[in-house]
Amino acid sequence: MIMSASWNQLFFQTTLLLVSCRHISTKTPGPTPAPLLPIGPLTNLVKTVEVRANESHTVELLERASVELVCKWAGNENKPQNVTGYWTKDGSEIKNSSVTVQLEKEQYVLKQMFTVLNETDLGNYSCVFGNEAKAEFILAVPQIGEKRDKPIIGYANDFMVIQCKIDDTKPVPTSWKWARMNGTEKEPIVAAAESRRYKIEIEERKTKLFFHKMTKADAGLYSCGAVYAIGTAYSQVELKIITFWEPLKLFIGILVEVIILVAAILIYERSQSGKQCTKENGPNPDQRNSMTQEENNDEEGGSAVRQRKV
Repeated sequence: MIMSASWNQLFFQTTLLLVSCRHISTKTPGPTPAPLLPIGPLTNLVKTVEVRANESHTVELLERASVELVCKWAGNENKPQNVTGYWTKDGSEIKNSSVTVQLEKEQYVLKQMFTVLNETDLGNYSCVFGNEAKAEFILAVPQIGEKRDKPIIGYANDFMVIQCKIDDTKPVPTSWKWARMNGTEKEPIVAAAESRRYKIEIEERKTKLFFHKMTKADAGLYSCGAVYAIGTAYSQVELKIITFWEPLKLFIGILVEVIILVAAILIYERSQSGKQCTKENGPNPDQRNSMTQEENNDEEGGSAVRQRKV
């Protein structure tokens, strides 16, 4: 009986150990998911426009919002009792947005509520009345007003500063960021990691990117971004790097052209002055000799005639 009880106890403990081992996970634990941010109330906005030809309207957003877009169209000359209206985003029709719009008080009214939660919800929204009229709404963060069409020229082994600035009438961004363009990709610039090459300064509505001892490799397209809660406004600038000799090459080329032009003018003036001296001093020696021979021939001919008469 004692042996049987001990064997039963051993069997029971072994069974518990096997069951507990089955529940032990052998998988490598993944990263702990980030806690969800608390969702506050959305900002409510209403934008109403009169539909006219080739007009667009900008709606600036700083944070998540519910935006109601309203289009009012006076219609065409026929003014049918109803028309088909729908909405598009970035040129593509929004699913289930097509409705029949009735003529009320001599106009057609098409409205739609859009919830903007992140940057992908920003873009170009359009209300369309059949194939006859439409209005465009640009939902975007405040844009950077200072943009360059021409590249900035820098010199190798020199110091350079690129600046991005947003208008004083625009809200202050929450932060700024810089990146270097690699095709369509943005490679973030972390000045702290590359302090020997870059330095970044931020002053509310503007930011500066400093270059130390630039090289040809620094040439390229750079992007600065004004960061807001709902999205980022970008501006790009091209940087070209040249050596100090390149401007001198242009100067030397111009100088050579000037020297050639002056030499040609001097040669021409000298040739003209020589012709003028010839005219003032009479015929040249060859002409004088020919004239003397003709005079001698005339005198000899006259003497012969006088001798025959005698």
